[in-house]
Amino acid sequence: MTNGNLFAALCAGKPGDAVALIPGWEAPLSYRDLDAQSGRLAHRLVALGVRPGDRIAVQVEKSAGAVILYLASLRAGAVYLPLNTAYTPAELGYFIGDAEPRLFVADPAFEAGARELAAPVGAAVATLAADGNSASLVDGLAALPADFADAAIDHEDLAAILYTSGTTGRSKGAMLTHGNLLSNAATLAELWRFTAADELLHALPIYHTHGLFVAINVSLLAGASIRLLPRFEPDAVLRALETATVMMGVPTFYTRLLADERLDRDATANVRLFVSGSAPLLAETHRAWEARTGHRILERYGMTETNMNTSNPHDGDRRPGTVGPALPGVSVRVVDEATRAPLAPGEIGMVEVRGPNVFKGYWRMADKTAAELKDDGYFITGDLGRMSADGYLEIVGRGKDLVITGGLNVYPKEIESEIDALPGVLESAVFGLPDADFGEKVSAAVVRAAGSGITEGEILAALGGTLARFKLPRSIRFVDALPRNAMGKVQKNILRAQG
Repeated sequence: MTNGNLFAALCAGKPGDAVALIPGWEAPLSYRDLDAQSGRLAHRLVALGVRPGDRIAVQVEKSAGAVILYLASLRAGAVYLPLNTAYTPAELGYFIGDAEPRLFVADPAFEAGARELAAPVGAAVATLAADGNSASLVDGLAALPADFADAAIDHEDLAAILYTSGTTGRSKGAMLTHGNLLSNAATLAELWRFTAADELLHALPIYHTHGLFVAINVSLLAGASIRLLPRFEPDAVLRALETATVMMGVPTFYTRLLADERLDRDATANVRLFVSGSAPLLAETHRAWEARTGHRILERYGMTETNMNTSNPHDGDRRPGTVGPALPGVSVRVVDEATRAPLAPGEIGMVEVRGPNVFKGYWRMADKTAAELKDDGYFITGDLGRMSADGYLEIVGRGKDLVITGGLNVYPKEIESEIDALPGVLESAVFGLPDADFGEKVSAAVVRAAGSGITEGEILAALGGTLARFKLPRSIRFVDALPRNAMGKVQKNILRAQG
């Protein structure tokens, strides 16, 4: 059996002296450095008891060390489980309990909390700081061998689990294989014309499909350089654009840069490609960016379970408001939601996807897998769309009640449950409203209990202890009753229309 370990495709065979990572706060790392440091760290993972198939849960700040940890996990044959750094201990408890990792890697400041969460599942705990130092995972690492015999992997073996959620509130672990990730990275690298001459400006988080699998996998596969920024900050991004050739971002990046008077054609003269994803890009943003910079943003469409599905072309018509045609080797269709019969161009229906990029299923959720990943290989995305006669997909809404704010998924049921549990609240409805900066903003309509005078500030203060900041409503409107249809279902379309 040929070893299908993704690491070999990403890093093996690259010129050793070629620059791989350029963290602004650390010394640049070559591909030779990546190979050696990931090899040493893979030895450390094995010493901590990690075996092929074991899960490694990771909640750490973005750093070169965190990227190397991802690569070391691949080499050891482990299943990488990145967790949003904004998750609270209450939220983390579910993920750790469900995935049962062999190892939980956390920020040193959270070590005590990590040990408390890890104890019930018997997971070991190690720490990794943003600066790559003063952390147990890397203590004494230089003394370990740089050579590591990568775990023998089949393309169908798991490389990662990324948690997503449904409107019922229970998070689902999407199981992604080495083959899923490699096929998608290879397709995108070719489609977007990535080469070793490219330098990617990377200001995305690395606990998310976009920042980890699209940005990092595609760049490394092509032998390109990655300029890591800890977060999006206009001053740092504008400086990085002086040498970058590609930038991947969420719509928020583009709207905030458009608000900066320094953005012009000179500021973007070195860049060959701007990519946007993770949330809908407004057509007006697309047009404004072209007017200011001369560049047409390339918008694409993907999701946790499938990586990328469609993309506007590198060479050709990049249409505002669309996410382009299906990727080579991927089938995307729009069907009747009830019968799953394909619809004619222009008709709105459910978007389904089939291809080597589509995940293996949901971790320990056979029923959910069977409901959404059908026997014919098509995955029911939950997104509503329509296809043009020449194959360009337009996403028009979501069948699932999902809000995407700043590229991050927010599931209303989870927030509604927390609000409804507060004294003084009768019931609530959470929904998304258009927002030029974040794509959508989380909003809530709340019905107070009789005699209650609970305020917006009191609700937000209570939610802040249990929910990540990006999930908190940015606006709360108090109403006498929630609008409902004849079946008693809350009509969120009416709430959205009311703003």
